[in-house]
Amino acid sequence: MRFNTKLLHQNYGPDEKTGASLTPIYQSTSFSHSAEELENIFKGSEYGFTYTRINNPTIEAFERRIASLESGIGAVACSSGMAAITLALLNILKTGDEILSSSGIFGGTYELFKDFENFGITVKFAKDNSVEAFKESITNNTKLIYIETIGNPKLDVHDIKSLSVLAHENKIPLIVDNTVTTPYLIRPIEMGADIVIHSTSKFINGHGNSIGGIIVDSGKFEWDFNKYPMLKEFEKYGQFAYLAKLRKGLFRNIGACMSPFNAYLNNLGLETLGIRMERLCENAYELAVFLKEFDKVLSVNYPGLRESPFHDIEKTVW
Repeated sequence: MRFNTKLLHQNYGPDEKTGASLTPIYQSTSFSHSAEELENIFKGSEYGFTYTRINNPTIEAFERRIASLESGIGAVACSSGMAAITLALLNILKTGDEILSSSGIFGGTYELFKDFENFGITVKFAKDNSVEAFKESITNNTKLIYIETIGNPKLDVHDIKSLSVLAHENKIPLIVDNTVTTPYLIRPIEMGADIVIHSTSKFINGHGNSIGGIIVDSGKFEWDFNKYPMLKEFEKYGQFAYLAKLRKGLFRNIGACMSPFNAYLNNLGLETLGIRMERLCENAYELAVFLKEFDKVLSVNYPGLRESPFHDIEKTVW
């Protein structure tokens, strides 16, 4: 199935009750159930919607679509990209743990990592993009590797496959922010990444009308419950342990959920993602070539140009 067909049809269909081709906005705080049904839903023995801070049909439709596009087993949509990063990482971290991050990350993420220090979570930054630089920075306290597919704003590109091998050799997950490239260009899970994050406010939404974020789990990482003790009580969920802990824990308790209206707008914008990304990439390349040949421009930083230090990696990733 090609990308645009998958985008529109896989893991997504008409509204079951009405047949509406686009999931309607369920702008409701809560959902009615009998006492017995509600008890079963909270125990996890029965599926259903209870409270929009936890789940909602409109939001779930968006989560299913993104999970499918990213080849994940499930997703959790958040109020913003920063909320998604925060929850994705804190879901498996505790005081004394370390994050190993690439150095060319989004400024907002860098500031967030400084805030983590107040909770006893430290961050190390690899000196460059090489696998060797990450390898030499791993310690016994390192609990995850964090990168962006294309660094914002440096436009540096990572070798996701090699970094995933390194991460798994050390029994830690590779978490990738795929905001800039979207699953149209790169699907990190298919390259070995374990968890993917997006700020949906950017290219996924595409129209600048709603803030949002999303966390996608591959379901492939083999969690060591001694190394990640906060996941131990969710061991019974198998490959869904990470998502179960997230949904039933920090995500629910902090309340940084996406609104149904924003999920609707993201669903709407998502349908043109393939067409928009194709045109954006064409325009970016043409602009880079033009600027390279313009005598008043000293240098051009674009991974698609042959002279870029990241061109060879970019060819293997894209």
